Amino acid sequence: MARDMTPVLKKCRALGVEPAFLGIEKKQSKKHDAARPRKVSEYGMQLKEKQKAKFIYGVLEKPFRNYFVKAQKLKYGTTGENLMILLELRLDNVLFRMGLARTRDEARQIVSHRNVTVNGKTVNIPSYSVSVGDKIEIKENARGSVRFKDIVAVTESRTAPAWVEADLEKLSGKILAIPTKDQIDVPVNEVAIVELYSK
Repeated sequence: MARDMTPVLKKCRALGVEPAFLGIEKKQSKKHDAARPRKVSEYGMQLKEKQKAKFIYGVLEKPFRNYFVKAQKLKYGTTGENLMILLELRLDNVLFRMGLARTRDEARQIVSHRNVTVNGKTVNIPSYSVSVGDKIEIKENARGSVRFKDIVAVTESRTAPAWVEADLEKLSGKILAIPTKDQIDVPVNEVAIVELYSK
């Protein structure tokens, strides 16, 4: 599978994304803010918003485009809001939101390694779309590992969004509702993405 090998913090600086949105605690270096800001065209701004969304959720161009097409077909909400909701409902993102992974990258790896069940069935596809009522758990044989103890030590201070229920002691969680636009805290202008794809 294709992967973007650009160093994460370098990409954060280029796109103006705080590492905290990726679950990384490092602060951005201030020295990079001293450069004279360039004038960005409308197209450049729209492209940057798309790149930010792809980077934060770890989605490549083709699947991202597929999410956009699916968002257009949904009968509720605006295309931009639906796009962000579809990205939030990816299994790897949900695992990250619940605090069962430190970063979305780690969540993808945990899912790929067959350590996650959805409603009791093993799912090893990070892009799997969860639904309201789904119960997500770390497999019993993986729960006692040092890895998950380390993860919980880092994520227990995080607050899970209201649309998910998380139990870090049992390494499980449940989807309570479809996330609303107000509950999605990523710094992305979804309207600009819609405008870009509508050209």
